[in-house]
Amino acid sequence: MAEIHGAGGPLPHIPDDLTIVQFMLDHQHPSQPVAKGTNTWLIEDATGRKIGFEEIRSRTNALANAIAARWKIGESTVSATQYPCVFSPNHVDYPVMLWALHRIGVTVTTANPAYTAGELVHQLKTTATKLILVHPWNYATAVTAAKTVGIPSSNIILLEPLPNTTGGAQKQQHATVPELIAGGARAPKSYTERKLAPGEARTKIALLCFSSGTTGLPKAVAIPHYALIANVIQIAAYANSDKKPWETKSYRPGDVALAVLPFYHGYGLAYIMHFVLFYGMTLVVIPKFDFVNMLKSIQQYRINYVPVVPPMIVLFCKHPDVKKFDLSSVRAIVSGAAPLSAEMTQQLAAVLPDVSISQGYGMTETSVIVAMPRLDKKIATPGSSGVIIPGVTARVERSDGSLAPRGEPGELVVTGPAVALGYYKNEGATKETFVNGWVRTGDEVIIDENGELFIVDRIKELLKVKGFQVAPAELEGFLLDHPDVSDVCVVSILDDFSGDLPLAYVVPSAAAQQRIKANPAEADRIRRALIKYVADGKVAYKQLTAGVEFIDAIPKNPSGKLLRRFLREQAREKWKKGQLAAAPLKAKL
Repeated sequence: MAEIHGAGGPLPHIPDDLTIVQFMLDHQHPSQPVAKGTNTWLIEDATGRKIGFEEIRSRTNALANAIAARWKIGESTVSATQYPCVFSPNHVDYPVMLWALHRIGVTVTTANPAYTAGELVHQLKTTATKLILVHPWNYATAVTAAKTVGIPSSNIILLEPLPNTTGGAQKQQHATVPELIAGGARAPKSYTERKLAPGEARTKIALLCFSSGTTGLPKAVAIPHYALIANVIQIAAYANSDKKPWETKSYRPGDVALAVLPFYHGYGLAYIMHFVLFYGMTLVVIPKFDFVNMLKSIQQYRINYVPVVPPMIVLFCKHPDVKKFDLSSVRAIVSGAAPLSAEMTQQLAAVLPDVSISQGYGMTETSVIVAMPRLDKKIATPGSSGVIIPGVTARVERSDGSLAPRGEPGELVVTGPAVALGYYKNEGATKETFVNGWVRTGDEVIIDENGELFIVDRIKELLKVKGFQVAPAELEGFLLDHPDVSDVCVVSILDDFSGDLPLAYVVPSAAAQQRIKANPAEADRIRRALIKYVADGKVAYKQLTAGVEFIDAIPKNPSGKLLRRFLREQAREKWKKGQLAAAPLKAKL
């Protein structure tokens, strides 16, 4: 198979002399469908407060002015190499904080608000952070981590004032974003915003976004200004190639979009915060995911466009409260961050028959989007992650490095204008993933004759059962179609004879849980039924030879990816101790 080039025609010009904030707030790009300031940009979920372009721009400029004056942070200072950290859930001032720091010329690192103090310490040390912008929800963790790495209390900025029950005298030690904005708006300008030289945006780091860390500690992906700007333009170029009537267009300025996926993560940061705003949609900003509350927000704000991750789609299909809300405003649900199975696509289409359903594909290392849903299909081809977007070139490589033909699996390797610079301060990991301008995604994929991308699984997560490859995602999608299964994660234990023995961690459906509560013996019956269900539907080497374990909830990171490694280690430890619900069986292959 030859290299595959993105659909949608040639790319518009990508400016390489602008920072992200200049691109978003000061520049009108030809691919942007509406003029800035013609619609509401943000809605605060809890209050309904609407925030427009001019307010965001003025708050950004005022905060930049205050931070530059008070902490003497700027591009020409030593501290410019000590990157400020935003440690917060979603908030209407999240883009203001990022863009204010970009105004004064510094790189920003965004931290997972669910981090423990130890996890945050790793990020603060990696980025040499000396200034943290913190939501009160994360205050205790931030203080502990800051003390560990030697950040003074005066260098903690609070996104909002602490509640009266928190902090006591310490409350006086911290500036707050509202106070800084108010002061910065009144004060003379304290910084000089630099115009980048042509080409400089390609190498000037804007963001250090940490990977999910499926192997080893999380790594900081160095994203230059040009890369994120390029990805926004790439997605817009693809969206603009949609020639359908307005009523059925996939992307529409003026629509209201859901912003519950975390802004610290590449999907929420690049796609939702930057592209969706750039394209003229309004974001309803929700700080914390709660499924029923999310349904309330969709109903209240008449949300049209719903970016999600696969576990949220499982809830749409299986949660009993879905029928209690008016979801008629929703016209499109798009999934990302992890593979969405064909079975879940079909189930969601049955639950919400009037809604367009699709998934895309991307990764932090490509800043972010690589493939987008086909524009000519209301319901995506089951299992498809769409087609390669303009400007991206893709290869599917066999293990020997040769190119796989269409329809044959191999590792996806991509290049394009949005590729990151590498992993910050990690030359070894950079050399493994970033090779001569190409990114080795680590995903086993198939690209079919129609140019559609299908994710088989993470190459490092593929199971080998007596030499046969088994994709956990395939078994998970199959099991999710069973009425007794609410959620599932497939891992393996190791066996000298068969290699990997597949084991399913299953969250029973509400009905199954009621049956188990009424009769505990029902648990074993359900386990046997699920094992038989897979045995009847899959070839011998894809059977659940290590059995089924019940669990209250599948652990996931905030972007929705299964924490498969955690469950795998737990399963292998339980197997050693003879604590699995069913003893592993030798597979009859």
